[in-house]
Amino acid sequence: MAPDIEHPDSERYPFGGIPSSKQAGDRRLLIKLGLSFFLFGLINNVLYVIILSAALDLVPPSTPKGIIAFCNIAPALLAKLGWPYMLKGKIRYTRRIVGCCLLSFTGMLAVALHEALLSRLFGICLASLSSGLGELTFLQLSTTYSPAAIGGHSVGYWSSGTGAAGLLGAFLWWELRALGVEVGVGISSVLPFVMPLTYFLLLPRPAAFLDPTTSIAYSALPFDDPEIPTIDTSEASSLLENEPKSEAVFLTAADKWRLLKPMLFKYMLPLCELSVFAPTLLYPVPSPERYGLLSKIIHSVRDYYPLWQLVYQTTVFISRSSISLGIPPLSVRLLPLPAIVQLAILITLAYESAFGIFSEDYEGHSIAFVFVLVSMEGICGGLAYVNVFYRINQERPDPSTVENEELAKQECEFKIGSLGFSDSSGILFASLLAMPTEIELCKLQVARGKLLCQGL
Repeated sequence: MAPDIEHPDSERYPFGGIPSSKQAGDRRLLIKLGLSFFLFGLINNVLYVIILSAALDLVPPSTPKGIIAFCNIAPALLAKLGWPYMLKGKIRYTRRIVGCCLLSFTGMLAVALHEALLSRLFGICLASLSSGLGELTFLQLSTTYSPAAIGGHSVGYWSSGTGAAGLLGAFLWWELRALGVEVGVGISSVLPFVMPLTYFLLLPRPAAFLDPTTSIAYSALPFDDPEIPTIDTSEASSLLENEPKSEAVFLTAADKWRLLKPMLFKYMLPLCELSVFAPTLLYPVPSPERYGLLSKIIHSVRDYYPLWQLVYQTTVFISRSSISLGIPPLSVRLLPLPAIVQLAILITLAYESAFGIFSEDYEGHSIAFVFVLVSMEGICGGLAYVNVFYRINQERPDPSTVENEELAKQECEFKIGSLGFSDSSGILFASLLAMPTEIELCKLQVARGKLLCQGL
């Protein structure tokens, strides 16, 4: 059941002032909206996680695994950097979503059907481009729902879906890796088709959420994709017929810079995610005599890397679902806190990998310590993501002061779309740092007699 939604100004939604007989239908709309955005987040991000979890299986042992992380994020970063800043005019959501589906499908097939390293990296780049453009598109789509509480509802479930993607992707590859890259990745390639099916068959249109406290024109019509028929109402249809056609409007470069400047320190820096999973957090295979439960999970040294991914993605899912679970969002003042904690954890994990905090006789302590730190890093990363995007989604113009409704719509879309660049920049920096760091950490481990990293 969808949770009650609080308007940022403490006004209750949904559909104040309507007859109670319609409440059940309104509740179903909210459930469909939440489920749609959950599926968008789940499917859009799941291939990214599968590829990251499969890094050890996609490249030869001599190749730094950080190159997978780089190819898995760099094209997404280009998409998030290019589209919001260069696009002019209305967003064609239908074309974007279908295009993202086809790009992901083609990229995963390239990874599955070719063993050559360059071919696989090219396929990963295509899937990454699709994921970046998809994230941008669906977050922008959330701003087309009014009032702001409905947009926040969409963001909360989108974020929860992206967190679930991490968990599902890591789990899927844990199960599919035994089938090999060709079959495992090939099976995964059909997942993107869920996005257009959800968009066409399940997602309620913005016109379904008419807010009696605002004008119909502002809260419904301008936010609909012109390529898809909207849910019809007599008032909306009448307004559409009588409204004169206006000239195309778009944000100029000066407009975008004006909108961007206040967000640099307020939202972009807190969104930078610095998480490095060097495959050097390795320990001997636990013996059944000393570590009964752990020995059932870890069967070889190669199992540690996907295990850390699974732990991280589980905690990311929990924290990214915080708003959809009804947990109050962080205040704007606290938004930088998760990033600060992540940086401290990153330094600690690097020290553990290089020198070891516990002696080799107590590898169980080391495994438990890394487990806790990875869990904390996942929680911080998820909290930063969901809270930053929720806060920017809630920044809506007052309808009574809007002079050009289409321009106001584009401003909301640009603001939330421009933030993805910050998130991907942090991940890209981490992947670039991971490649030389992995090599150096392995050297430090070998120097102290720990040779496990050489066998990957």
